[in-house]
Amino acid sequence: MSVKAVCVLVGETVKGTVTFTQASSGAPVEVTGEILNLTPPGKHGFHIHQFGDTTNGCTSAGGHFNPAGKNHGGPQDTERHVGDLGNVEVGDDGKATIKITDSQLQLTGPNSIVGRAVVVHAGEDDLGKGGHDDSLTTGHAGGRLACGVIGITKQ
Repeated sequence: MSVKAVCVLVGETVKGTVTFTQASSGAPVEVTGEILNLTPPGKHGFHIHQFGDTTNGCTSAGGHFNPAGKNHGGPQDTERHVGDLGNVEVGDDGKATIKITDSQLQLTGPNSIVGRAVVVHAGEDDLGKGGHDDSLTTGHAGGRLACGVIGITKQ
């Protein structure tokens, strides 16, 4: 049975909608969407964070979702947080179009991302390879521009 979830991103100026679709339990998750009003052109870190708590803006979402206790990495790396989705690429118009397939994300079960937050960062994620003090925890992606909580949609 297919499961679908959605996240509406809200920031001071940045906004967007991200949809997560999983064809069946254990199948890869398709992540699609659009984020508007980002600083063009370039890359911005894009992650699933631990908590679906936005009571204090995006800071209350906690760190990256990391149930296995691994170091930060890129979306294709074996050593990565489940929430490490890399970067979104922003065009000259300030828009990022998202089309990701990820085999570590799950919409059901104990490591489900439903109820957690999506965060778009101010800077580029160095995928854990930048050598900065925070490369292996946050990817040195900088501040949080927009966030939202992932919720199941009606099937």
